[in-house]
Amino acid sequence: MRILILGTGGMANQHAKHFAAIDGVTLVGGVDVDPARVEAFNKTHNIERGFGSLDAALAWGEFDGIANVTPDSIHHPTTMAALKAGKHVFCEKPLATDHAKALEMTETAEQLGLINMVNLTYRNVAQLQKAREIVQSGQVGRVKHFEASYLQSWLVSKAWGDWRTESQWLWRLSKKHGSNGVLGDIGVHILDFAAYGAGSDFSKVFCRLETFEKAENNQIGEYDLDANDSFAMTAQLENGALGVIHATRWATGHFNELRLRIYGELGSIEVQHRHDWSKLFTCLGPDAETGTWTEVEVEPVPTNYMRFVEAFRSGTNLEPSFRHATNIQKVLDLATVTDRDRLEHDV
Repeated sequence: MRILILGTGGMANQHAKHFAAIDGVTLVGGVDVDPARVEAFNKTHNIERGFGSLDAALAWGEFDGIANVTPDSIHHPTTMAALKAGKHVFCEKPLATDHAKALEMTETAEQLGLINMVNLTYRNVAQLQKAREIVQSGQVGRVKHFEASYLQSWLVSKAWGDWRTESQWLWRLSKKHGSNGVLGDIGVHILDFAAYGAGSDFSKVFCRLETFEKAENNQIGEYDLDANDSFAMTAQLENGALGVIHATRWATGHFNELRLRIYGELGSIEVQHRHDWSKLFTCLGPDAETGTWTEVEVEPVPTNYMRFVEAFRSGTNLEPSFRHATNIQKVLDLATVTDRDRLEHDV
């Protein structure tokens, strides 16, 4: 499979590394509007061709699919162009900045019969995959309640760099630069984490968003710091389970941590995932009476990158698909509406 990397920012390095490690996959081109950046990226990853635009790359056309690693607001126009040119697309999350755009991308890919997947990276967490398997096996019984959180601390820690001076962080705080804040950036991850682990989609949501003061007049240079940086949500799943989901960039001491707890009639499970380790705990069967929790060892699972290549080779689309990401985007859009209206909405 011949893959083009579209956008050569930070996350593009992960795409290049993972795809290049798969047997039979060749990185044939890099695309970026910044000539110096694409040149450096191509040199790092031993990629022969560089392009200053997707149009130029499509005119060349000697590739099978693209890894779309552009900023969120660029996903829609670039993906649509690639799909119409007959290219399979592996897109970074979120699929688009709103449900309507995501739906257009999904329907186009499906109508054209092209492989379409979204890099919801925490599907790569083997502990989450095992948790879903346990829930779907019936070992926890009917799911009644869940709680999920995604905690980051880059607004209070310089562990990943200084957000006050680096554009890779500042754009994530600015609506006019295409950001939907913490809800759009990592909310998509924790919503997927919760729904996937619990084995059920969302049916109702209510959300509160908050944007805290971060600089004088909440502005740094060209960046208006007006995108939300914390959210708290109550939600109900189609299986009836009620739960809470929250995320923030103000979680001092938590660099990048996701947690999911699922409570059923017969038992419970907990998934913890950090930047440096992942763990799964269960409280099942007789242990439910004593409140005894056991850590479960799990084997690695195929990554999203591997699954995209597998889908291309088999001709059968795999998850997480554009359709799934579009459904999550609908929940994200409704969350914003509920914050505005102060009313719960059906999904």
